[in-house]
Formats: sequence, structure tokens, C-alpha cells
Amino acid sequence: MARAKKVSMQDIADKLNISKNAVSLALMDKKGVSEEMRHRIIQTAKELGYGPYGKKQLEHPNLLVVVPDRITRYDDNDHFHFYHDMIWGLESSIRRKGYNAIIVRVDEAMEKNLVLPGVFEDISYAGIILFGIMDKPYAERIWKLDAPLVMLDSYYRELPCPAVTSANIEGGYEAVHYLIQCGHSRIGFIGPGNLTTSHEERGYGFWRAMKDSGLAVNPSWCLTESEGFEATRDEIARFLDRHEALPSAFFCGNDRIALLLGELLQERGIQVPGDVSIMGFDDLNMSEAAQPPLTTMRVDKQGMCDSAVDLLMSELSGTRHAIRWGIQPKLIERHTVSKL
Repeated sequence: MARAKKVSMQDIADKLNISKNAVSLALMDKKGVSEEMRHRIIQTAKELGYGPYGKKQLEHPNLLVVVPDRITRYDDNDHFHFYHDMIWGLESSIRRKGYNAIIVRVDEAMEKNLVLPGVFEDISYAGIILFGIMDKPYAERIWKLDAPLVMLDSYYRELPCPAVTSANIEGGYEAVHYLIQCGHSRIGFIGPGNLTTSHEERGYGFWRAMKDSGLAVNPSWCLTESEGFEATRDEIARFLDRHEALPSAFFCGNDRIALLLGELLQERGIQVPGDVSIMGFDDLNMSEAAQPPLTTMRVDKQGMCDSAVDLLMSELSGTRHAIRWGIQPKLIERHTVSKL
């Protein structure tokens, strides 16, 4: 089923007597080469039949986007709104490259029993994008297929392959550095790193920013493990109830946690941001409409989608190496962080 690669970027570089890096920049539509050179590189790619520019590639114009069913269900509004935008952004990115996006939903029973959807056998495809947080055994099932693969938004270190995520460490660092600049030195972190690499990396960004500023991390102000798929309202409530004194600010691993935390604090008569400031990550649609509107890090969802398709179309997608592309998020200042 997987596409065979006969022409490489190096072949194009050799024909034009330029560097392989210049070829990569041109084919991925990045800055660094002139428009004239970009045109020559693309024309040569078509002549040699490289990747998506080759005639044979068009025999298999489909890209499979494998999505766990739980992140697309309407009853999980927090995940639905975030991932819904990304799925359609990904479909748009794929279409612009001349491919068909085949959205393949995997329900819980299929995930548990490691059953591949029939589409894997029914159609030919050029590659796979594994999207969202899939159980590791099922992700490994996909990883073992002989097909170009890119993981999008999440990954497992035990399954080395190309992956595109938000720049979580850098984004976490920037978020906490912002809190410190606002005068906060007693800062907590809520993000179950045992569930996803996103929370783990954002937690490391938190730790690194605190250390670089000479501030101590109080472990009792950090909730970094969860029993379920996400940190639940009850878990966060129990965490708060263990403390008589809270930090002046919390950095949360995602907006969902940040919004739950804000609700729980206000139910306890604790003002946000008057008593405790909150910083989120993702910029969900509901974050701006929250009361007060949430200060957060906006994930570049379209940039992640475009990069995932670019990476899948590159010769790197057939490797089994831990290639990581991190897309920088943007700080969004609203009203849940006070200046001390």
C-alpha cells in the first residue's frame, strides 16, 4: 500500500548543482530561496517525478488522517472545539497539496482491540497522519505499518517517527516568564504529564523558567498526574482543598484545566485575578468568552497542520527517527493575570 520513493531531494540538488537544503526550503514553501530558484526546483521535481510532484504519485492521491473517536464527540465540547478546527485545517492543507484527505475515525472498541479500519485495505494511500492522543498500543499498531507516517499534536518517545506539535517547552517557558514579569514568584502548575507529552513538555517549560529566574518550585503547588484521560474537576477540587495557602499564580497545561480552575477558585470565594492569577495554553474558542477572559498561549493550529503535511510529503516521513517540528504559540493577554 505504501508509496515507493525512487527520487530524493539530493537527486534534485545534484541536477541543479545546489544544496539539498535549498531544495527542501523550496519544496516546503519556506523562505531562503529566490522565486526563480523555487520555480526551477519545482519544475525539476516534476521532471524527475519526486514525491507529490511525480506522475506515479497521483495514482495514490489519498492521505489517511487517523483520529480517535473520543476527541470528535460533541459531548466532549472542550476537545471537540479545539480538534474540530484542526481537522478541517488539516483537510485544507492536504487539499492544497493536491491530495484527498480521508478522515478515518477509530472508536474505542477498535482502539482497545487494535483493529484497523477497513479503509486501510480498501484504498491505496500515500501516507498517514496520526492525529490527536491515541492509546500507545494502537499508535504502535499504526507505526508498524510500512507507510510514511507523521504524528500530529502528540507522540510517544517509544515510537520514533516524525511528529509535529506546538512548541510546548518554549511556549510553557514564555507563559511562566510572563507571569514572573508581572511580579509573580509563587507559581504553581497543573498539567498531568503522565497522560500526554504536551503537558509534560509544558511542565518542563514551567520548571525551566522558574529555575532560570532563581525561583523555587514548590511541588505541593503542582498537580502533574491524573488517573483518567484528563485532569477532572474533582481531581482539581481535591488538589485545591489540600491547601490552606495558594500561590499567587497558576500556569495550566491547557485552557480546559485553566477554566475549571478558575470556576473552582471563584466558587471558594477566591477572586481571579485579584487573589490568584491563571495562565492557560491552547486558546480554545470559549477562553475569550470566559469570565474573566483567559490569558493564554494561542496554539498555531493551521501552522501545525501545514507543517504536518509538509513533513509527510518530505523524504523524512519514511524514517523511523524521532524528528520533531515544534510550531511556536503566541501569548494572548486578557484578564486573568494581575500585575503585582
